[in-house]
Amino acid sequence: MNFHSESVPHTSELHLFVSDLNRSINFYEKIIGFEILHEASDRAVFTTNGKTPLLTIEQTNFKRPFPSSGLYHFALLVPKRKHLANVLTHLLSTGYPLQGASDHAVSEAIYLGDPDGNGIEIYVDRPSKQWNWEQDQVVMTTKRLNAEELMKEASGVFKGLPENTVLGHVHLQVSDLKEAKDFYQKGLGLQIVSQLGHHAVFASYGGYHHHIGLNTWESAGAQPSKEGSVGLKWFSIVFKSELERSKCIEQVKKFSNVWQENNDFYTKDPSGNMICLSLKK
Repeated sequence: MNFHSESVPHTSELHLFVSDLNRSINFYEKIIGFEILHEASDRAVFTTNGKTPLLTIEQTNFKRPFPSSGLYHFALLVPKRKHLANVLTHLLSTGYPLQGASDHAVSEAIYLGDPDGNGIEIYVDRPSKQWNWEQDQVVMTTKRLNAEELMKEASGVFKGLPENTVLGHVHLQVSDLKEAKDFYQKGLGLQIVSQLGHHAVFASYGGYHHHIGLNTWESAGAQPSKEGSVGLKWFSIVFKSELERSKCIEQVKKFSNVWQENNDFYTKDPSGNMICLSLKK
């Protein structure tokens, strides 16, 4: 099943504030492998297929305080294992520091941070038929990635992220895990598919291993960042129909304010993380 298609709601686009626009443009274009779709004096929009916005970065002068709620990392899902191998080979050739490389049983992943410390995961899923479920909970691990084996699949010169790369999931730092869990489960309608003690929860639509991650590892009791601070501005969840989105909005209103801008609706979770409720464009 394609967990990022019109068949189920899914994460789709992300907007970040950065402290040095030119530096970040260079990073996302040369290191990560995005293509610039639009560029202005205060922002840049990136794509992988030449037409669909996936990431927007915007200049700001406000630093993100620590600790605070906000982005833990955003995750770029590449279509095939060979694509992840190509990414890893490219990153190693640049000498840019990696923060980790893990085998999560459901996926294989590489981790790094952008110049402002915004976390990035680049990963590939194993086929969903290989995922193990214990009742309604998916089994995910964190083991060392077998990078040597992965890199055997690398081929050719890295020419950027493949065009079918998507925003696979968004992992957030929240101040209160129970409040956040209630909002995403009862408001946005995600299913809780994994919980790590009292500190982390993973949730999804349609039986995916997770579209949303939530944790309080460094943010328990923390306040939201000042509006416009470096980090997350918003991320989007895309719905297949106006009816589906309207039902979700009515549920979300029980937990948070919802407002409209153009054709999209926005809300904030209990920790101040902004979400755009969008339709497939």
